[in-house]
Amino acid sequence: MSVTMAPKVVSQPELSLTMSEANNPATPLVSLRGLQTRFNIGRKYPWTAERIVHAVEDINLDIQRGEILGLVGESGSGKTTLGRTVLRLVEPTDGRIVFDGTDVTSANDDQLRDLRRRMQIIFQDPYASLNPRMTVGEAINEAYVIHRLHKPSERRARIGELLSKVGLTPSHANRFPHEFSGGQRQRIGIARALAVEPQFVVADEPVSALDVSIQAQVINLLSDLKAEFGLTMLFISHDLGVVEYLVDRIAVMYLGRLVEVGPAADVYANPRHPYTQALLSAVPVPIPGRRKERQILQGDIPSPISPPSGCVFRTRCPIAGPECAKALPPMEMVSPGHAKACIKQ
Repeated sequence: MSVTMAPKVVSQPELSLTMSEANNPATPLVSLRGLQTRFNIGRKYPWTAERIVHAVEDINLDIQRGEILGLVGESGSGKTTLGRTVLRLVEPTDGRIVFDGTDVTSANDDQLRDLRRRMQIIFQDPYASLNPRMTVGEAINEAYVIHRLHKPSERRARIGELLSKVGLTPSHANRFPHEFSGGQRQRIGIARALAVEPQFVVADEPVSALDVSIQAQVINLLSDLKAEFGLTMLFISHDLGVVEYLVDRIAVMYLGRLVEVGPAADVYANPRHPYTQALLSAVPVPIPGRRKERQILQGDIPSPISPPSGCVFRTRCPIAGPECAKALPPMEMVSPGHAKACIKQ
């Protein structure tokens, strides 16, 4: 007779940090508990119920100091909304966001101003995020003015140093955004984010619009800057091949929920959730003549207005059973630091 051990369920304790805990290097820099973001998009017809977009649902996640956490999933899975909610660029509906001991969800305007300096974002479209009427130097200097950093006489030299660090030259400060290539504009976006010396950066698909060769350059740049400045980063991407050599841990998101979280090496070597397995099977093998077995998911990602009951992935899952529709699967530990939300695997 074989005996099967019951899987260990990850508990989510209440988050309450003392000052000593907040300053402890072992304490996560960013902690999310029960985070939820929903959007009311009104009624389709006057006699129908209001429609709610379930963009982010019950996210419990810690980001350790100095690590790069990769957040991956298909378009429409809620990755960008989660990243912006962490920075309160989008207001959360419920839950808590704690950054370095400060409750971001209840922060007032003055506290948010201080947090804006310590928490920055690199946008997916660098051209749309840059003011076309401002030179690069003016765009970066604006951050210094808002946060009252450095003397006016020092700022020009600091802008030149910052541009040099991201692979540009000080003379580029006098040019306008339209005079740069896509890769150069993304470097400008990185420089602007780093200008205020943040501790935490959300990189929202920073290389998705770039050529493959430029993607490698930007990823190497982010890796170098992370090491130089000791940054903590949430790196958002829909391509697991892009994040493989950059991130320390991976969180896989589907339809607003986390389905697998673990060390990058473990997730790539032994993915435990069917959705993660399908995503990894789509990553091209960079070796001529070698192929991997593809796992083609049927159908499209369901509407976040009306998510499926039970496991949100069950409508596309190749191993789903009737029990998958009854209740949400809990996050269960499968190895140290590696958890998945699937009752079938």
